[in-house]
Amino acid sequence: MKTIFLLGSESDKDFTLKITDKLTEWGIPFEVLVASAHKVPEKVFEIVDANNKSDDELVYVTIAGRSNGLSGVTAANSVHPVIACPPHSSKEDFMVNINSTLVMPSDTPVLTVLDPGNCALAVARIFAVSNPELRSKVADKIAEIKKSFE
Repeated sequence: MKTIFLLGSESDKDFTLKITDKLTEWGIPFEVLVASAHKVPEKVFEIVDANNKSDDELVYVTIAGRSNGLSGVTAANSVHPVIACPPHSSKEDFMVNINSTLVMPSDTPVLTVLDPGNCALAVARIFAVSNPELRSKVADKIAEIKKSFE
């Protein structure tokens, strides 16, 4: 079980921390790689091809802004789930990044989660399908949230 973060650029690392900090709390291992689909597509293909041959359970989280080719290229070539969590530092930045992330071609299944905390929770729930211990932690978290409304 591992989450692989693919970042479009080094500048996305601060945003990534908002997700990796939560994954650490869940006990989910991760790796952070920078591989632009526009500038070094061969690196993206190399990463995805190697992971397609692996028996590891993994989820990709792609973090790319502006013209988000990274999420689509990853999803179109990977046998693993891809969650895009576009970075944003302002309302204008958000509008550009969300639109380029939501509009994907056919046969390119990118799941988009805007909130970094929800992105980490989505990863946890995907892995919980085959991991009883993590499933129990997710169930406990849900119960904790429900209890806060009593």
